Amino acid sequence: MVEEKRNEKEEQVQKALQDTTRKRKAEDEIEIDLSKSVPLSKKQKRLLRRGKVTLEELNAKFNLDPASVEEYKRDSNKKDDEPEDELKKKEKRIGVWIGNLSFDTTKEDLVRFFVAKTKNLENDEQQISEDAIVRVHMPLAQNDGKKIKNKGFCYVDFKTREHLESAVALSELQLNGRNLLIKDSDNYEGRPDKNDLVSSSKNPPSRILFVGNLSFDTSDDLLRKHFQHCGEIIKIRMATFQDSGKCKGFAFVDFKDESGATNALRDKNCRKIAGRPLRMEYGEDRSKRQVKRKSHAPSKQASYDLPSSNAKPFTGTSAGDADFRKVRKLGNNFPAKKYLDSNQRQKSSIALASAQRASAAIVPSQGKKVKFD
Repeated sequence: MVEEKRNEKEEQVQKALQDTTRKRKAEDEIEIDLSKSVPLSKKQKRLLRRGKVTLEELNAKFNLDPASVEEYKRDSNKKDDEPEDELKKKEKRIGVWIGNLSFDTTKEDLVRFFVAKTKNLENDEQQISEDAIVRVHMPLAQNDGKKIKNKGFCYVDFKTREHLESAVALSELQLNGRNLLIKDSDNYEGRPDKNDLVSSSKNPPSRILFVGNLSFDTSDDLLRKHFQHCGEIIKIRMATFQDSGKCKGFAFVDFKDESGATNALRDKNCRKIAGRPLRMEYGEDRSKRQVKRKSHAPSKQASYDLPSSNAKPFTGTSAGDADFRKVRKLGNNFPAKKYLDSNQRQKSSIALASAQRASAAIVPSQGKKVKFD
């Protein structure tokens, strides 16, 4: 009986392994032979191509499959014996980068543009034909099934260097209402250097250095020791939490001279504290800020004569007073000096003279009274 049950269980396991559509259960047993060899993985092949490991080291560690090792050797030999025609195809492309494109511009528009603008050139080698354009790579924006548009730039590859120079000469010409910016795709002039923190700083040069991305455990002494070789430090202003007193993640280092902050931005050793990258730039020097003072001169306004020299002073309470009626007609435009306060502003009684008066009558309530038991 025991042997029969064991045989039945083995048959069920074999059927389960053969049926790929059936989900395996916890009681299904799978046998794995750890002594068998394993094929080369993609990562191992990549390390072999870079020369970081050897086949002997991998074989001693993983027991590699001889068939996969032979296949890798054949592939590497094929690349060494590759014909010259294939190597020429993989040469560096000769192309341009085109920016400031209209979003409706298509590849056909660009081809027609280059052909039309260069067909009258005297040198035939500089004339760009449709055959001279090898590739037009125009990335398209994803807009949820709406009209497909480009991202405002593209790459165009040509056969010869003369075609590239002709294309670059067409920069600043219009296509679909936009002045094109055409540059050599290998020319990186004019691009900001990410490592140059002095030129990439948003604020103008100053003696104050902003330091961000600090750890919460950073202290004033640690910052002072970190930047003391850059210049004389007057003060360190660190933002701290009110309850714990720990750093909020940023601080300002005040140097004596502007050269101290500049040296800190240029020194690559200052860009990390305890292995943590810092975000640094010039801070705003408030001592150089020019404050615009308000002039106390009276504003130039049209002058009006008072109703009469013997008139009673305006109190804003007598609705029957002749002066009050006259002020109400003039409204807020009444600028008599007599009715201006010490700050040359209109008195509140004059400003409210033309305001709408609220009714003094008793208005009965229209709400409902709710009683709670």
